[in-house]
Amino acid sequence: MNGDGAYFNFSRDVMEHWAKVQPEALALWYLCEADGRQQKITFREMAGQVRRAASLFDQLGLKRGDRVLVVVPRIPQWWIAILGLIRLGVIPIPGTTLLTEKDIRYRLETADTSTLITDDEGAARAGRLQIARRILIGGTLPGWTSFDEGLRQADPAFDSEPTLRDDPSIIYFTSGTTGPPKMVLHSHASYGLGHRITGELWLDLKPGDVHWCITDTGWAKAAWSALFGPWQMGACVFALDTRGKFEARTALRTLAEHPITTWCAPPTALRLIVKQDLSSWRFPILRHCVSAGEPLNPEVLTTWKSATGLTIYDGYGQTETVLLIGNFRCRGREVRPGSMGHPSPGFTVEVLDDSLTPLPPGKEGEVAIRVKPERPLGLFKEYWRNPKENALRFQGDWYLSGDRAMRDADGYFWFVGRGDDVIKSSSYRIGPFEVESVLIEHPAVVEAAVVGKLDAARGQIVKAFVVLRDEYEPSDQLKRELQDHCKLATAPYKYPREIEFVRELPKTISGKIRRVDLRTRG
Repeated sequence: MNGDGAYFNFSRDVMEHWAKVQPEALALWYLCEADGRQQKITFREMAGQVRRAASLFDQLGLKRGDRVLVVVPRIPQWWIAILGLIRLGVIPIPGTTLLTEKDIRYRLETADTSTLITDDEGAARAGRLQIARRILIGGTLPGWTSFDEGLRQADPAFDSEPTLRDDPSIIYFTSGTTGPPKMVLHSHASYGLGHRITGELWLDLKPGDVHWCITDTGWAKAAWSALFGPWQMGACVFALDTRGKFEARTALRTLAEHPITTWCAPPTALRLIVKQDLSSWRFPILRHCVSAGEPLNPEVLTTWKSATGLTIYDGYGQTETVLLIGNFRCRGREVRPGSMGHPSPGFTVEVLDDSLTPLPPGKEGEVAIRVKPERPLGLFKEYWRNPKENALRFQGDWYLSGDRAMRDADGYFWFVGRGDDVIKSSSYRIGPFEVESVLIEHPAVVEAAVVGKLDAARGQIVKAFVVLRDEYEPSDQLKRELQDHCKLATAPYKYPREIEFVRELPKTISGKIRRVDLRTRG
């Protein structure tokens, strides 16, 4: 379980451990929102299903080091397939169910794989692609191997050769906010063991907890909070299969009606949730809440705590890492609204200037992780087949994150923005997050995204794209009201000189705002 020695495999060393220690404890609790179907799987049952999956993949000719694209929604077979591949030493590549035919082709070709695992909807999108090995979940189609039928006939006692700690384990494609997605390669120990920080310190989990994470299975956040993190701690993963657009009331009802003890939701979801009438909801079992993916706006945190009495513990990390910086309940530090918190144990995190020199408190720079003399557990292995990006991100003793932040005198980190997102207006540098947080404090605003627009006099001006609540109508008067609101709530030079009302904001498949798209709209 502790991963000492030359070998480590999450499916073998962690899942089998809990199957022996607490065989009848729940590992996965699946709920289908559409028809109310439930499935509860114990650690003993999960370990057996994972061995069956590994046996099936072995029978189909998959070998250690092969790569497999997995495009499956939040159903139990996703967890079983991912862990079965990992146990065999095959490298899963999770992909969101929103991938188009073009997206699937790009991933298959870029990762040099000829194997796809998906369901009926994914099969329809991939039907015209040349894929040698097609594995279908939840049904049967000509030319496809049935995962469910194969699982029933596979060997529940199957075993495979152990994997080395540093062997490739899983690949995630980045969400591509600034360009084509890159392949982020993690090793078995660094990712499987590294998420102990996530599960124990940030999610605050222990055996008996029921943890729910609102995330798509194709996003690395699923690895954080719906797989490696909770199961490191022997907790139960709660999975709600919605198959549709996020609904705030569905989330609130789920928290109220089920014994969920800990909860993780991205800011994009929380911003919609706190616009509801929270006074009518009670969550008697819920004890701990976290958020990650984008910075959590202070207004959201304050509104949620006022209504529920619960603090949301914000955290920061990347597809390339486990939790790097976080607010940790177990460490007793106060949560400062808007702050990412403090570095996770085992990581040396600094804010660097352009010459890779650590900056003093109060100075903005690039978030960086020290990788020499020893690479920390939880940092990815490399950008696979991308030496140019590796050379850009790994410089001197550091991994450069591409994110801008500052640290205060008490060691709290404060997010400013992606390097490309920071707005340079006249002699000022303006982080979009701060302006967006002020805008959503206004009762008319559901969501906001801020970008820099080219301007002959100032270099750039602040432009805001705003999604309004249903009861508000776009107008010039409302634009002026929002501008005045910003001038009063933050430094006047940061107010948006232009405001455009939109029905929705462009987002990546993982829910992050694509400001690069907004910048091209001018």
